[in-house]
Amino acid sequence: MTGRSTPAVRLVGDDGEVRPPVPTSALDLLLRSDAELVAAQLEGSVEERFLHGHLAALRAGAALLEVTGRPRRRPMPRTVWDMVAAVAPELEHWTSFFAAGAPARAAVEAGRGGAVDPERAEATVAAAEDFQDAVRRTLALDTPERGRLLLHAS
Repeated sequence: MTGRSTPAVRLVGDDGEVRPPVPTSALDLLLRSDAELVAAQLEGSVEERFLHGHLAALRAGAALLEVTGRPRRRPMPRTVWDMVAAVAPELEHWTSFFAAGAPARAAVEAGRGGAVDPERAEATVAAAEDFQDAVRRTLALDTPERGRLLLHAS
């Protein structure tokens, strides 16, 4: 064999039922989301805390879309937040929160100071942590009562 195999992650329920594999790309996005949350916790700047928190949520939303696929309606939703709300309506309160923060994130990325205050930065980081947990629950990645993860070489 010349190629390297990539491990597939499968969820096995307590009933022994094997659920479809979770793409490694989704797991990678969740790891990147984790890294953004760590960066947010270590950052001293209000703007950077906000930015890392928002990006953590964005990566968690993208991970969900890697598993569920993007909605196929016309007109096609244009943002991650629109797409997540379409495929997981139970997460809509989170998607609304982060969609409302997108202009502030753009302002921070453009270097405009004063776009966020400390309370908003803290609220965004806390919401990103909660949203990431909700995504993991939706994907059944961190709920022992719904199953356990097994790594299989493919």
